[in-house]
Amino acid sequence: MRPAGRLTIGVLALAAGSIAALAQSAVISARSGLIHYVEGQVYVGDQLVETKFGVFPEVKENQQLRTEEGRAEVLLTPGVFLRLGENSSFRMITNRLVDTRLEFVSGATVVEAEDIGKDNSVTVAYRDATVHPIKKGVYRFDSAAGELRVYDGLAEVTAGDRTVAVKEGQSIALDTLAVHRFDKTVTDALNRWSERRAGYVSMANVAAANTLRTSLFSGGNPFLSGWYWNSFLGMYSFVPGVGGMFYGAYGNPFFSPFDVDMAFMPGFFYYPGYYGNYSNGYANVYNLVSYKSVPVPSHSGGSSGASGSSGSASTGHAPSLGSLLGGSSSTVNAGSSAPISRGGGAGSGTGSGGHH
Repeated sequence: MRPAGRLTIGVLALAAGSIAALAQSAVISARSGLIHYVEGQVYVGDQLVETKFGVFPEVKENQQLRTEEGRAEVLLTPGVFLRLGENSSFRMITNRLVDTRLEFVSGATVVEAEDIGKDNSVTVAYRDATVHPIKKGVYRFDSAAGELRVYDGLAEVTAGDRTVAVKEGQSIALDTLAVHRFDKTVTDALNRWSERRAGYVSMANVAAANTLRTSLFSGGNPFLSGWYWNSFLGMYSFVPGVGGMFYGAYGNPFFSPFDVDMAFMPGFFYYPGYYGNYSNGYANVYNLVSYKSVPVPSHSGGSSGASGSSGSASTGHAPSLGSLLGGSSSTVNAGSSAPISRGGGAGSGTGSGGHH
């Protein structure tokens, strides 16, 4: 065969492989419970969770995830995170997107909900009570106090034949259903760690959403909210569907593929927790303003494929967002975005995501 013929076949094979990769990236996972990030000693049952870049084990039904001197971040339905503190545990009851149920067993955990899909459901059981977050928010469970604290959002708590609505700034005793006010400004290491992790997820959203914009969803075709892979940070991020950019429970911006071009417009300043006009001239998204006190992601952290969650870069400065995005929008490729679950109204989807 002539070299030109071999080259043609090679090009066709490469194109077919690319199409197959895109097709594979569209496969939907219908399960909650992906272990997205770990620090220290974390176990599923008696098995230590091993950290490996790009490899994410799952908490399957009836399995228990527990920490010793460690922490873990678990992806539930699209836009809902569970972050487990040290010496804490939960058991997965059912991991279906349409009805994710888990039992909080011990310690402390934070549930951050960026989006509650109308066809997806998350329920947390503790002893005789069940907690159902119904709005975007931050919800903290503590077994020592036997209580739920709602830092933001709204939850319905049911025990026996009683159901109580718990609002922002309220705590509820999960045995008596007594509701009290609490000071939201009083936090601890778990709260602060959860907020840092939320910032990293927001950073990862930009490249993931832009990849979908440039590669998979040309022509303005609608798509559903979901978890999508950011290969530059080695982690998944939440990408909302049609509906624009919005702020998450911690005040971090999340862009849809149809609005992420806003992040590349001059005259805007982007940083997790703030997005808007930068009054001192143009601040392009590629040149993030530096802050010495802000911890930044690092692949050297003790993660399971995700960016590190503590410490700062050696320079003590925040990175340019260009480095987080892997360059300009034209350099982001389709391989950097692989959905593992698209919920937001499609909880009945089936199949396995690319992480398996």
